[in-house]
Amino acid sequence: MGGMISFTNNYRDCSTDSGFQFEFSCDGCSGGHMSGFRPNKLGMAGGMMRAASSFFGGLGSATEATDQMRDMMRGKERDGALKEAVELAKTHFKHCGRCGAWVCPEACWNEKVNMCEKCAPDLDEELQAAQNTAKMEQMWRKARQVDMISDIDVTQQGGKPKTAPVVCTSCGTAIEGKFCGGCGAAAPSAKKNCPGCGEEQIGSAKFCGSCGSKMA
Repeated sequence: MGGMISFTNNYRDCSTDSGFQFEFSCDGCSGGHMSGFRPNKLGMAGGMMRAASSFFGGLGSATEATDQMRDMMRGKERDGALKEAVELAKTHFKHCGRCGAWVCPEACWNEKVNMCEKCAPDLDEELQAAQNTAKMEQMWRKARQVDMISDIDVTQQGGKPKTAPVVCTSCGTAIEGKFCGGCGAAAPSAKKNCPGCGEEQIGSAKFCGSCGSKMA
């Protein structure tokens, strides 16, 4: 049977007791093509004999004989069905004379030169693919040349922006607690609002940076 299916290594037997059916695959993209269903007459006969036996009884020997005949003929029936399916599959797939592959006409066959696209790629498709690849590479290269993080402080720790330290209004020492470590004065609020215009100012400011009003 090997000579009958030498045109392709890609087929799957989908047969059942009721009949024979085979799925053939493209050597290029593995796209499938299913053969028509061919009933298994011996299998159907065996099923009918078993059904008759269950209804009427006493037909066990006849059913066993049918099963034995079906088993003997199964190989011959299957080989014939596969041979027929192969011949029909040859009308669907295209045969590349250069590499011997059988490929589907939809995606893997170059009709212009009568070869598979692995041996003779479609130049129009290759040009379009090359242009798209070049565009993608140029976009990546151009994107790398643009500063995308100019507004991000890369020196900050823990992913949080640094805040201005609170400075003692009496001696100018930076304060981390509630009282100044330099002179003992109470720490001013980190931020406060201008009594004149309401703009928010740092706690150590003596005058508003927006309107010039004296901070309370």
